[in-house]
Amino acid sequence: MPEMYGDPAKEGRFGETAKLLPVFFVVCNIAGLWAIYMWFHCYRMLLIPDKHDQAVWQIAVFNSITFFLLLSYVQCILVHPGTIPSKYEDSSWEYVPQDRSSPEAGAAAQLQETKKTGDRRHCKWCAKFKPDRCHHCRVCRMCILKMDHHCPWIYNCVGFRNHKYFFLLLVYSMAACHFITWTMLESVMASIDTTMPFASMFAILFGETLAAFLGILVTVFLGFHIYLTMKGMTTIEFCEKTKTKDGKGSRSPYDRGIAGNIRSVLGDNPLFWCLPMSPPSGRGLYYTEEDARLGRDLEGNRGLSKRRQRSSKQQGRQQQRDSRQNYGTPEDVSGPILLSSGPLSGEDFGRSNGYGAADLELLNKRRTQDCGSLCP
Repeated sequence: MPEMYGDPAKEGRFGETAKLLPVFFVVCNIAGLWAIYMWFHCYRMLLIPDKHDQAVWQIAVFNSITFFLLLSYVQCILVHPGTIPSKYEDSSWEYVPQDRSSPEAGAAAQLQETKKTGDRRHCKWCAKFKPDRCHHCRVCRMCILKMDHHCPWIYNCVGFRNHKYFFLLLVYSMAACHFITWTMLESVMASIDTTMPFASMFAILFGETLAAFLGILVTVFLGFHIYLTMKGMTTIEFCEKTKTKDGKGSRSPYDRGIAGNIRSVLGDNPLFWCLPMSPPSGRGLYYTEEDARLGRDLEGNRGLSKRRQRSSKQQGRQQQRDSRQNYGTPEDVSGPILLSSGPLSGEDFGRSNGYGAADLELLNKRRTQDCGSLCP
């Protein structure tokens, strides 16, 4: 399930009513175009026997596109774009002023984006170190992972976790607008050539014009985002003209190739690329192999000693169980215990009888007790 807004610091986001007006405007446009297309185009075609089948498939396709458009739009609004972990989740991102010679200052060498002094970037509002591609949004009042831009039309930032839904929103919007524009041309021509009420003619012409206008805008915007996706860049990085550290060329340091760049936006499974589900994996904190390996090492070292302890205990218990299954316990040994004039050699005794170290110790104790009872 996508991560929704649940932090108390963010729950007041929908309390700013004025910022919901762009969302209300978008919803009205979607509802208006849907009503015009369904009522003034599809319904009229259903009444004509020769065009009944054509109307049925147009209704099916159009409503399918509209459903995925609305689903993507809702997820763009509600899904959190991703932010820096809190101190309770990962305290390593908490900003604490460090000396330049401290180990913490050396961590900046593993990042693509640093300050001019070479230090790690940090946010003065959130008091946290910034991962690569992270920027502070003053509208959302938080740092956004892999921030692309703040979009007032979705009342949210476009970031790591909802970038796929925003991309698909553009795809479905373009598809819906072009579908309306090209399939409703027949109704537009009919409204001009025949005697049709003025209200119906106005609604058809208005819907056709609005769909064509929005279709052109969304197509250009989608083309720009397709270009950014292929290059492995965000809108902010494009505007800042991000370059690699060595300054050679204008290739993004986060470019993974065309296939890798697509997976970083649309998810790991190609079967779900066109569906508003299965977003990209990961936490959105590391974007290069070196950074990812460093992050895994830092996070893994915290529990490494505990895992080793648990592993050694499990191996010890397993060895004891195997020894008991194969040779039994010292309490199960029947018959006299052979005594020697000197102390038993654990190595020799173990080879001859197959006992473990713990079993040998118990047998030695029993031998000592038997010697005490036999000797005056």
